[in-house]
Amino acid sequence: MDGGDLILLLNGVVSGLLIGGIYAAAAAGLAISFGMLDIVNIAHPALMVAGGFLTVLLGTALGIDPLLAALLLAVPFYLLGTAIYAMYHHFFERRGDEALQGLAFFFGVMFIIEVGLVMAFGPEQRFLDPAYAYVTLRLGEVDVPLRMLVPGLFAMAAIGALWLFLRRSFTGLAIAAVAQDAEALRLMAVNPVRIKRFAFGLSIALAAIAGGALVVVQPVEPSSGQVFIGRVFAVCIMGGMGSLPGCILAAFLFGVVENVTATFYGPSWSPAVAFGWLLLVLAFRPQGLFGKLA
Repeated sequence: MDGGDLILLLNGVVSGLLIGGIYAAAAAGLAISFGMLDIVNIAHPALMVAGGFLTVLLGTALGIDPLLAALLLAVPFYLLGTAIYAMYHHFFERRGDEALQGLAFFFGVMFIIEVGLVMAFGPEQRFLDPAYAYVTLRLGEVDVPLRMLVPGLFAMAAIGALWLFLRRSFTGLAIAAVAQDAEALRLMAVNPVRIKRFAFGLSIALAAIAGGALVVVQPVEPSSGQVFIGRVFAVCIMGGMGSLPGCILAAFLFGVVENVTATFYGPSWSPAVAFGWLLLVLAFRPQGLFGKLA
């Protein structure tokens, strides 16, 4: 490998790590709903894109940084998440129909969001440039654009706060326990449905934060969520179901493999190689990087 290829490799790895931060933000909420609550929320990426559109709208209206706008949107998205879970539980989960009919429900939510975005905003791409959008740090031969670094750090801070909440609070421990033994929680006078409703709302709030980070990195359109469906589920599964540290590591690996492949062999190869890497990891560790065997 000559000097030019080495520089390309280093820049590809750094860019992949920065992209991985966005993947981690997108997959962290899914690690709660899918990994901990066993709810296959196929609409999660669409909700993330909706968060991106609303971040553009709010940030433009108030003249504030898009990441701050995303943080403000986390509260209404949390309330939206609790409402979605209440419908899901009432019509499907409490009847034991959550497997197939519940999946169809979230497909319906996904299409409603996409059509709603087209009707409200049109099919055009939307983005929002903060003050640091065109600033690039140069570390030797490696370029680090702040457009990608700042949203990535913002996403890592949000995931870190979530991890501390899950580890250090009674409610966080109850979220981790509800999927394992709901009856034990009832014996402790804790309502499992209320815990799951809170946790699902939290996962949707994270989708809003991920959408705000995404809209800084790249333009989004109403159908952008479809691009992320496979990636966020792959990251969640590769990291280990419900493991936030595993989710972060898997997101970084996925981003680096995808970006380095695109750099040297073209973007058409990157998804195939990245998902092939997923299959390779699962072949040796079916429980994921940080998961535990049942």
